[in-house]
Amino acid sequence: MKKRIAYGIPLLILLAGVLSFFFFASFRERPPRRTPEEMVKVVEVEPVQLRDIPAEIVAYGRVISAQPVILYSEVTGMLEQGAVPFKPGQQFRRGDLLVKVDTRQIVLDINTTKSELLTALAGVLPEIKIDFPDQYRIWQDYFNRCTFDRPVPELPQAANQKIKLYLSRFNVYKLYFTIRDLEIMYEKHFFRAPFEGSIATADLRIGSNVRPGTKIGEIINLEMLEASLPVPAEDVPWIDHQQPVQLTSAEIPGSWQGRITRIGTTIDTKTQTVHVYVTVDHNSGDGLYDGVFVKAIITGRTIPRAVIVPRRAIYEEQFVYVVRNGVLDYRNVGIARKQPDAVVVTSGLAEGELLVTQMLQGVYSGMRARPRNIPLEGNRS
Repeated sequence: MKKRIAYGIPLLILLAGVLSFFFFASFRERPPRRTPEEMVKVVEVEPVQLRDIPAEIVAYGRVISAQPVILYSEVTGMLEQGAVPFKPGQQFRRGDLLVKVDTRQIVLDINTTKSELLTALAGVLPEIKIDFPDQYRIWQDYFNRCTFDRPVPELPQAANQKIKLYLSRFNVYKLYFTIRDLEIMYEKHFFRAPFEGSIATADLRIGSNVRPGTKIGEIINLEMLEASLPVPAEDVPWIDHQQPVQLTSAEIPGSWQGRITRIGTTIDTKTQTVHVYVTVDHNSGDGLYDGVFVKAIITGRTIPRAVIVPRRAIYEEQFVYVVRNGVLDYRNVGIARKQPDAVVVTSGLAEGELLVTQMLQGVYSGMRARPRNIPLEGNRS
């Protein structure tokens, strides 16, 4: 009995202490509960300004000569020096003699045939003087104009069939046309520049022997440069042929202007691009090299009442956020055209709306938002 009393007294004391604690604690005032404040998102915005926007197409390509010419020999002989050194990189002007082939043999052939023509005319002149004295003076003057140091003059027209018969009998026609053929062959010994340009390759050196079909070299026209630009097929309908094209290069300083001259009609099956050819304006082509890579900005057709939206502000290729009445509004927009770093929107946005231009994460439609640098107007829409 005494043991039960010994154990029970401490338990009663402990229980009385606990009850006393809760009794006195009931008289304490509880602090008011704090209501959590709703978070306001601070965002970068720009007012929507609808305007006519020209489509801009960016393409990269290589500048090439619009008129490369490969030089082949049509005659036989030894190459001789022209007016400019026939070496790669050498520039020349229109009409300069680039290179020539030894003409000694062809000159002898021409003079030999001229001698035979003069002999034939000397034989026919007495016949004409007796039968057609009024025509004698014409043919005598022609005989006198035939020299060995100038091209053969054009043969006079026969006044009647009998004179033509005399000329045929003495082989005047045959010899005349043989000379003309040799003179054309003589001109093929000279390679004159048809334009202002540069020597791209020189396959042979001075002193080499050539024959018909031998490749001598290649020249390029520096007066007519064009850029070959692969453009995505989806961008081709936006091209405006009347607008100029701006060209720049990362390799050389400067900018150049060109115009679209033609557009390919086939699509590259690997890249799904169409080649657009831009001719560089001659006045602005200084400093541009054949083969250099360029960046082209092609001004396309105008898109009416549109706004440019950065790609980072587009979600799922069709949605944007706007700040309306102090909250974020998820808006469906119509995209007319996609550019490398932006899109052109033509529907879904109204003039003056505050378009969010930064990328947002962890937000939702209806979330409170405040523009970073534009005062928020409650009724702005």
